[in-house]
Amino acid sequence: MKVVVLYRPSSDHGRIVDEFIENFRSRVSDQRIEVLNIDTREGNGTATLYDIVQYPAVLVLRSDGAIQKSWQGLELPLIDEVQSYARS
Repeated sequence: MKVVVLYRPSSDHGRIVDEFIENFRSRVSDQRIEVLNIDTREGNGTATLYDIVQYPAVLVLRSDGAIQKSWQGLELPLIDEVQSYARS
């Protein structure tokens, strides 16, 4: 499983997402989190591939690339919730 966060670092929600990422990394040391800027080619491609229309977005992807769970918009999920889907 892989956790991906898509957002715009320089936007209004940038600081909130940065704190989420820091907290996730400190609490879940065995799970990798990939952070993508939506304004980059890779970030935009990932958003298009998974039909992400609201930012920030948190995705839990299975090993085959399919979405296990996703959250979109400013209401970020709990770290424990993301962790539970990532370990499923």
